[in-house]
Amino acid sequence: MRSIITFAALAVVFCPAALAQEQEPWSLKDCIDYALEHNISVRQSQITVEQKEIDLNTAQGRRLPGLSLGASENLSFGRGLTADNTYTNSNTSSTSFSLGADLPVFQGFQINNAIKTGKLDLDAAMASLEKAKDDIRVAVAQAYVQILYDEQMVEVAKMQVSHDETLLEQVKVRRFAGHASDADISAQKATLSQSRLTLVQSEGNLQMSVLALTQLLELPSPDGFSIVSPSVEALEPQMLMSPEEIYRQALEIKPAIQAAELNLESAKIGIDNAKGAFLPSLSLNGGIGTNYYTTSNMDFGTFGEQLRNNFSQYVGLSLSIPIFTRFSNRNNLKIAKLNYTNTQLLLENEKKNLYKEIQQAYYNALTSQSKLEGSFDSVTSAEEHYSLVEQKYMNGKASVADYNDAKNNYLQAESDYLKARYECLFQTRLLDFYRGEEIVF
Repeated sequence: MRSIITFAALAVVFCPAALAQEQEPWSLKDCIDYALEHNISVRQSQITVEQKEIDLNTAQGRRLPGLSLGASENLSFGRGLTADNTYTNSNTSSTSFSLGADLPVFQGFQINNAIKTGKLDLDAAMASLEKAKDDIRVAVAQAYVQILYDEQMVEVAKMQVSHDETLLEQVKVRRFAGHASDADISAQKATLSQSRLTLVQSEGNLQMSVLALTQLLELPSPDGFSIVSPSVEALEPQMLMSPEEIYRQALEIKPAIQAAELNLESAKIGIDNAKGAFLPSLSLNGGIGTNYYTTSNMDFGTFGEQLRNNFSQYVGLSLSIPIFTRFSNRNNLKIAKLNYTNTQLLLENEKKNLYKEIQQAYYNALTSQSKLEGSFDSVTSAEEHYSLVEQKYMNGKASVADYNDAKNNYLQAESDYLKARYECLFQTRLLDFYRGEEIVF
């Protein structure tokens, strides 16, 4: 009995083609690659990176000179004072054109600090993007393993239904021969109904796990979706590294830590930037201009002549020394220092969370390996007991209640064994992932 059900349960592992539906089965790599391209959270993180690129470009542009072109037209009506100090009614108009440029010479190092901050913020956004991708990789792998488990539970349930149907026919034959009663047939029908209900529940669990994965992939529908099962070697338990060693390696590569460290460096430059507001600023400016002027009953020359005659140029330096800024500079510096302290705490908290995650994954892996060993012994014992009770039941020496108890214990042991097997698979691969390896099986 054990060999029959085990063969059915592992059929998914060795024969992925048996699960093929309308589409080609998806491997774990297929699922992860597709999720990284289509998942909304990842795409939002990519937009954040693009925004930081624009911010950096804006900060770099502050080094360049500013250039502006201006034009104005003014009209005046009514009485006005003339050159000979008399009043008269006149209509005047003036047209002016100007082209000006300004170049920042010194801004208290704020431009350089803004560029440094922009680069760090861009790097931090890219690290955050990698963290979002990591989160999706883990979520997809976890959903993938859940499907593998539910698929095998469906196969076990199907084999149990088939077995109970065969047993019902055997009980009917025994009833015809006078070795069983109508009550035995009714009891076996009830057992078969329970097996069919278990199958329905298992199929429902499988549908929900498939739906969860396809939603992570942002697929429109789970219809026709199936996955590739891992190789036999991937299901074998592996030796585990200590959490301290895994943590040491993870600190060097995990994007969440890198993003927090970059944010801390950016916050430090933010203090320098706030200090720069206390320093003087110096700008170089220059420009050219001309104008055209008319007054009723007076001739000042043609439009072209006036533009040439009124042509002017200017160049100058502008110096601004902050003396009192209503405490804004002082308060901005205080805020920058508080932000730096808070960012230090965020980095420390990120490191602690990483170590907690690794510890949890490590002890979950240890527990799953212990469960795998224990559940294997348990399922072997439950199978032997089930086979003995089944023989007694068929010979009329055991009640249907005894048979159902033995069967349910065996199915529960089988379920625990399969669950421990896939928990062990996921948790050990998760530890490898913290060390910088891809999640593959």
